[in-house]
Amino acid sequence: MTARFKFPHRRSALKALHWSMVPLLIWFILVTPADVLPFGQAAFRIHSLLGLVFVTACLLWTADYLRRGLASRPGPKLPPWARRVHQGMHRALIWGLFGVALTGFLLGLTAPRLFMAGGILPVAPPLDLPRAHDLVGKVHIFEFYLLAALAGAHGLFHSGDTFICVTTR
Repeated sequence: MTARFKFPHRRSALKALHWSMVPLLIWFILVTPADVLPFGQAAFRIHSLLGLVFVTACLLWTADYLRRGLASRPGPKLPPWARRVHQGMHRALIWGLFGVALTGFLLGLTAPRLFMAGGILPVAPPLDLPRAHDLVGKVHIFEFYLLAALAGAHGLFHSGDTFICVTTR
């Protein structure tokens, strides 16, 4: 008799991915690389390793979306406008996650030296483009905080979807 490994159902895997990203998102909202640098290279490497985990999760989620589309469906009791908001918000979150990963790669590409994610993985070959690096850095930061705001709105939407269902009846 051979043992078979069964992967979890897609929705279960995505829920695990979703909830594992929440503490990472909160961490990156509260802690910047400049905050960890005073604690030494080891602290910076750990912060960078967490970034690598976050980016890997972002890319896995984007790949799943591109392959199979959205996994969630809006609740049947939601009014039509809330269903549209639900699906649009989920798409914006997935593409936003991908965008943060992409601009992170562009940061490494435009850098003056080789960036190593987590101290183990080269991000991109550095092209030493200081003006582009500054611009991409600003876009990356703006995009991340915009994504964080959208994630907060997403949480509020889901915490209030019961309210929306009850008040529209």
